[in-house]
Amino acid sequence: MASPSTTLTNHLDILESHAMFILREVAAECERPVLLFSGGKDSAVLLHLAAKAFAPQQLPFPIMHVDTGQNFDEVLEYRDWAAEHYGARLIVASVQESIDQGRVADPGPMGSRNRLQSVTLLDAITDNKFDAAFGGARRDEDKARAKERILSFRDSFGQWDPKAQRPELWNLYQGRVNSGEHLRAFPLSDWTELDIWQYIEREEMKLPTIYFAHEREVVFRDGMWLAVGRFVEPKPSETIESKIVRFRTVGDANCTGAVLSKAATLADIVAEVSVANVSERGATRADDKFSETAMEDRKREGYF
Repeated sequence: MASPSTTLTNHLDILESHAMFILREVAAECERPVLLFSGGKDSAVLLHLAAKAFAPQQLPFPIMHVDTGQNFDEVLEYRDWAAEHYGARLIVASVQESIDQGRVADPGPMGSRNRLQSVTLLDAITDNKFDAAFGGARRDEDKARAKERILSFRDSFGQWDPKAQRPELWNLYQGRVNSGEHLRAFPLSDWTELDIWQYIEREEMKLPTIYFAHEREVVFRDGMWLAVGRFVEPKPSETIESKIVRFRTVGDANCTGAVLSKAATLADIVAEVSVANVSERGATRADDKFSETAMEDRKREGYF
């Protein structure tokens, strides 16, 4: 009988092999792909897989960060480090520039810019003539993402129609893109949050420091611990507290909550995630709590 460690290795090897197969297939079928990179753990794994898939050559496509202007400093530092480490050409698409150009309305200093990313992303895809975009979304994150196929085709307006998805029987993918369309490819669709962390631990990957337990000033708001800083100022009724926390997901600093945790190493995080019963987005992302269809509505508009 195989040992638990051998079984885990085989499981991660299968996931890795399938993800690398998708990366290579899309790169072979499309002329101008791009890898969407947020600086979070999922996009970090995706970039790591892409580097392995095309080694020893450099990545055959650039990476692109849709910058909302409300990112954690640690994430931006990691983004720049990762681009240099993997030798990737980094493109930054700015939501602030979309606001300045009148393409989207400014939600104000305390408003979420996450939904505004769709316009910035679609403009960047058009400007750079990208016909495919790799994303790090996983099916276990959200009901809408569970409905989306590994290859997700978007019309000339960048919109997603869940009723018009192509079949993917026996892992056979149809990557042909019609004129005016582009596709999103999600090589991590079948991975879980635990798979991600176990893979990160196995590969000894570097990540933004906010994923690990640290002391931080926070306020408790809307059922979440928000980090006090230039994007979150305490209200008169709120009390600033110093807590040992970490972040399970990376998003805008003004709507991404931390969790109370002492998990300071990859092994600690794997142990913690293995007993979690709520997805990281469901537990700590205020922008995903507006309605039952919040994510699906955004995806129909062109979101990741």
